[in-house]
Amino acid sequence: MERKNKTTGKVAGIIANLVIVEVDGPVAQNEICFISHPENKLMAEVIKILGKNVYVQVFESTRGLKVGTPVEFEGHLLEVSLGPGILSRNYDGLQNDLDKMDGVFLKRGDYTDPLDREKKWDWTPIAKEGDQVVAGSWLGEVPENSVPHRIMVPFKFQGTYTIKSIVAAGQYTVDDVVAVVTDREGNDIELTMVQKWPVKMAVKAYKEKPRPFKLLQTGTRTLDTLNPITEGGTGFIPGPFGTGKTVLQHAISKFADADIVIIAACGERANEVVEIFTEFPELEDPKTGRSLIERTTIIANTSNMPVAAREASVYTAMTLGEYYRSMGLKVVLMADSTSRWAQALREMSNRLEELPGPDAFPMDLTAIITSFYARAGFVYLNNGESGSITFIGTVSPAGGNLKEPVTESTRKAARCFYGLNQGRADSKRYPAIDPIDSYSKYLEYPEVQEYLKENIGENWLDNVLKTKTLLLRGKEAQEQINILGDDGVPLEFHEKFWNSELIDAVILQQDSFDKIDANCPMPRQKYMLEKVLEITDKKFKFETFEEVNGFFKRIINQLKQINYSEWESEKFKTHEKELEEIMNERLN
Repeated sequence: MERKNKTTGKVAGIIANLVIVEVDGPVAQNEICFISHPENKLMAEVIKILGKNVYVQVFESTRGLKVGTPVEFEGHLLEVSLGPGILSRNYDGLQNDLDKMDGVFLKRGDYTDPLDREKKWDWTPIAKEGDQVVAGSWLGEVPENSVPHRIMVPFKFQGTYTIKSIVAAGQYTVDDVVAVVTDREGNDIELTMVQKWPVKMAVKAYKEKPRPFKLLQTGTRTLDTLNPITEGGTGFIPGPFGTGKTVLQHAISKFADADIVIIAACGERANEVVEIFTEFPELEDPKTGRSLIERTTIIANTSNMPVAAREASVYTAMTLGEYYRSMGLKVVLMADSTSRWAQALREMSNRLEELPGPDAFPMDLTAIITSFYARAGFVYLNNGESGSITFIGTVSPAGGNLKEPVTESTRKAARCFYGLNQGRADSKRYPAIDPIDSYSKYLEYPEVQEYLKENIGENWLDNVLKTKTLLLRGKEAQEQINILGDDGVPLEFHEKFWNSELIDAVILQQDSFDKIDANCPMPRQKYMLEKVLEITDKKFKFETFEEVNGFFKRIINQLKQINYSEWESEKFKTHEKELEEIMNERLN
C-alpha cells in the first residue's frame, strides 16, 4: 500500500461523523486520513469508495467542519503499535493512552503515543546470528510486569529471513535496533521492539489453528461444570440490563486460568467504565498475589464517544490479544457490550444509505460478527509452543428480547451461550445464568470429551448430562406444583423439585463476596457435583411435603457450609460428617 506521494482531497459533504471526500488519487479501504479542521487535525478511516468520492468515518466530533476542508491520506490502514508496555494501560479505541491525556473530557484531535519511548527494558536474546526466522519468530524477551514479553519478527514479513546480528543482553528502549535480518535478496532490515499491524486484519503468524480442546477453568461452577468453554473458545452472555453481565465478566477476568486479560469496554456507560478503572488496580491477582492490573489492558470507549471509535475498540482489543497469543500466552478477551458495537455499525450503515436488514442493522451483520469471533482460537506457533485467545462478549438486547438481530447473529458465531435470566437475577441467584437455556457446543467435540475424561473423570460427561436432566425435571415438577398446589401432587414431585433446588443452590449459585466460594477449582467442582448427585440418587423416607421441604433445606445449608470451608480442612470434614448424619435420619 506504500505510495510515493500522499493522496489528498477536499471535504465534499458532511453527515454527522460520516464525511464525503473528493480525492485526487488512489486510496484503499480502511486507509487512515487526517482532515484539517480549523482547530486541529481529525483522524478518519475510509469505509466506502465510489470513484473519486470516498466516504470516511471520523473518530471525533465533526462540529465546525466545512465543505472544502483539505484532507490528507496517510497511505496505511487503521493500525496499532505493538511492543512492551501495553499491559496496565488504559487505551481508547485508537490506542491513545488515556492516562497521558489532560482534563476530564477528551480534547478533539488529541492523540497520544501508546508506548513509553524513554523507558529502558531488560532485553535477553532468544535467537542467535545465522538463525532462519519467519514472521512471528521470537528474537528475544523483556519482562513486562510478571509476563515474559517476546519480541518477534514483524507479522507483515513474508518468507524466510536470516539473522545477521542480534544485540547482547542489556537495557534498551523500544526504538533501539535489537536485530538485523537479511531477506532473500540480500537486503538488510533493522528491527526494533515495536511493530505496527492493521487492526482489521487477522494476525496469522502461526503454524496451525486446530479446534480448541482444553478446558478453560474460570472458577465459576455454572460455567465449568455445566457449559464449559475451552482455551481459545468463544462465548457470549446476553441478558437484560441489571442481570449481572459486567459482574460475571469481572469474575472470569479475575479467576480464569489465563496469562493476559484484555477488557474492551466498547460502548458501555461511562460510570461502568469508571468502575473498571478504579476497581481493577485494587484487585489482587489470585495467581501471583500482585495487582490484577499488571496483566490487564483496558480498551475504553464509552457510549457517549463517537460511534466510529466505538467500532475500532473491539478490533484494537482483538489485535492486542493476537499479539500476546503469538508469544505463547493464554489470553482472555472480554467485550462489554457488543450490542453497542453493532449499533455503531447500524448508524454508519444508515448514513451510507445501505439496504437495511432486520431492525435497520446492516444486512451483513452476521458475517461481520462471525468473522470477528473467528479471530479468537487456539494456535500452535512455528516453534511448537501454543497460545490462545478466549473471547467472551456480552449482548444487551433491548427489553431482554433474545430474538433480536444482534443476539441471533452472535448465537451463530459463538460456541457457548450463557443466557442471563431476569427472574434469577431478581431472586438474587448469582450468576443469573439460565441452566436450561444455556449451552456449550464444545461438549459435542470428541476431542473435548476425550480431554474431560482424561483430566477430570471418566464419568464426568455422564454426570453433567444427568445434572441437566435433573434440573429440567425439577422445572417441570415446579410447574405442576404451582398449578395444582402443594397437596395436589405426589411427594415424588416435591422430591424432584428439591433435587433441582439442591443443584441450583450448591452448584449453580456462588458467593462472589466469599473468599473461598468466589473461586472454585475443578477438583472441588468435581467433588461437589458427585456429592450432590450421590444425594439425589438416595431414597429418603417422607410422609408429607413439609418434611421434604425441611429436610432438603437442611441438606442445602450444610452443603453451602462445605462450599464456604477451605478444601479438606477440619471445618470442611466436620460439615461432611454433619451432612452424613442428616441424611441417615431419613434413609430407607
